[in-house]
Amino acid sequence: MKNNRREIGIRIWLASCIFFFLCSSYSTVFGGSGKGSSVPSLISSLRNAVPEDFCGEPVPWKNPEVRERFEKEFLLSLGDRPQVILWLKRSKRYFPYIEKMLKQNGLPDDLKYVAVAESALRPHAGSKKGAMGFWQFMRSTGRTYGLTVDRNKDERRNLFRSTDAAIKYFKELHDEFGSWTLAAAAYNMGEKGMMAEILEQRTEDYYKLYLPLETQRFLFRILSIKMILSNPGKFGFDLKKSDYYSPFIFEKVHIKVADEVPLQIIAQAAKCNFKQIKDLNPEIRGHYLNAGSHTILVPKGSAKGFQKRYTLLLKSLATDKNERIYVVKKGDSLSSIAAQFNVPLAALIIWNRIDVRTPIHPGQRLTVSPGKH
Repeated sequence: MKNNRREIGIRIWLASCIFFFLCSSYSTVFGGSGKGSSVPSLISSLRNAVPEDFCGEPVPWKNPEVRERFEKEFLLSLGDRPQVILWLKRSKRYFPYIEKMLKQNGLPDDLKYVAVAESALRPHAGSKKGAMGFWQFMRSTGRTYGLTVDRNKDERRNLFRSTDAAIKYFKELHDEFGSWTLAAAAYNMGEKGMMAEILEQRTEDYYKLYLPLETQRFLFRILSIKMILSNPGKFGFDLKKSDYYSPFIFEKVHIKVADEVPLQIIAQAAKCNFKQIKDLNPEIRGHYLNAGSHTILVPKGSAKGFQKRYTLLLKSLATDKNERIYVVKKGDSLSSIAAQFNVPLAALIIWNRIDVRTPIHPGQRLTVSPGKH
């Protein structure tokens, strides 16, 4: 009974602390008009939010229905302040490259906000439907626009390759619909579905089309993101230069791989760790680089001498390889082999790229130690 009373007392105390915190910080967090608040109120933010255009195409914001649709998405975006801060902090890392590619291809700068709406600028962002990466390409659409998507590599996660694919797609959509607004909407719902609705409803005005609810909201979400990221201080996001995440800085190396190579070899040749290689090259899946020609991003300053270090490490790997091989015998299992060599079962699976659904068989050759690399 005493313990129960103590637990109840602790809960009441915690609830009181939370209530006091919320009351005292309400105006700062939610933009109230309390004394000393640095965040504009939601009402004043709405009054200052006028979505005049998207990609140079006017937004009929004086239309009450259009205004209401915008305000809903704007308030939802503004209300998730932690997310907005992350958008801003990531924007300095990725926007310079996206902006440059858009400009080189003659596309409007506003299209960069589509990537924020789609993925919040996260390379590994995925959807329940199977979309992936910065621009949220479906597997089939990504392949259509030149992306490699297989068990070894998923270029939907690569900033440059996926942005190039998005540019190609947007160009085709704009050629088909003659409007960047419709192109953005079609990017969300698919061009065939968009064309069907245009033909059925007999209008090419996005703001007058009745579309799937997600697509009806999509452009207004982009407009909200543009509004906030174009002038963050206006809405209470006063970030300093030091607050933003580090720029995406790298060097490129080109390598030819005759047989699978552990990424750890690449990392050592680049004088960095495995995670840095994975972070710079999010399209590479797993722990190995498959056979073929590859362009790899490495930390700045590590490209010099890379090829020489890489060649030496490969020779060492080849020499060491036979010492790390075990030939499977009758009655063996992955668990028993892992125990025999005192290595984690998960490591054995990684080193041999094993599908756990496929049984091993006598005579099969397995790598049973990480080697000297």
